[in-house]
Amino acid sequence: MGKIFSRGLLAGLLLLAVGTVLTPLFNLLAPSLKTEYENQAIFRPWSDPLMMLYFLYPLLLGVIFSWVWAKTKSLFAGTSSFRRGLTFASVYAAVSLLPGMFITYSSFQVSLPMVLSWTGSGFLGAIAAGWLIARLDP
Repeated sequence: MGKIFSRGLLAGLLLLAVGTVLTPLFNLLAPSLKTEYENQAIFRPWSDPLMMLYFLYPLLLGVIFSWVWAKTKSLFAGTSSFRRGLTFASVYAAVSLLPGMFITYSSFQVSLPMVLSWTGSGFLGAIAAGWLIARLDP
């Protein structure tokens, strides 16, 4: 379990890094996103102590990725860790990311560009984390 946890934390740090890079990039591509993020009727301000939990999300997701990978890695055939990680990320996207973004768009007052940016960021982060975990635990 220790290896699963440590690999998961590394994957979580990678998820955090990918999100940290992509969020400003999406804000540059769609400037309305920055304004939407500043809407305190929807999002907590960064000064709210509960926002620190935001940084736990990628770490938790990374540990879950690592645990699920350990249980299912034999299902992901491929010659490279990138290919196996991409397939793993695609399954995650189909099972969790896309349905989650669908319900987010349908039930919260956030724009389609915001949901698309979250979907893109989530999928790219999942590819990176899937690759890392597949590389560390072939």
